[in-house]
Amino acid sequence: MTGTPTVRVAGDPADLEACFAVRKDVFVREQGVDETIEYDAYDAVAVHVLALGADGTPLGTGRLLTGEAAVAKTGADASVGSLGRLAVSRAARGLGIGAALVRAIEDAARARGLAAVDLHAQTQALGFYERLGYAAYGPEFVDADIPHRAMRRAL
Repeated sequence: MTGTPTVRVAGDPADLEACFAVRKDVFVREQGVDETIEYDAYDAVAVHVLALGADGTPLGTGRLLTGEAAVAKTGADASVGSLGRLAVSRAARGLGIGAALVRAIEDAARARGLAAVDLHAQTQALGFYERLGYAAYGPEFVDADIPHRAMRRAL
């Protein structure tokens, strides 16, 4: 892959379709998540971010939930956003795309006046999020048949 990838807030329907395509590749095809639970009502209200290669190829995505959409995921704290659906295509892993997506989501959270960001990390990804300043809390739980832990980072 040549050129510098860009990460931006998804701004139009084509961007959203690119976000959903990455999620389908990673979560549905690769990890076996049931497609009926991968896409939800939160997609309509989330801030989606998209990483694109220099040639326009979608490389990764993630989303930020705020307000009422985030409250159920953040312990009823409206000052905390919920980062979710972070996915990087297999070909783009190891290039810093995931970290760039997390930072873009944090920037969007800051712009909305949020104090922290929560996420539900697959346990195999705990180290990745810890390197970005997130701390795990609470017990392990299963979501989509995959073990997870809740994590938080103050902004």
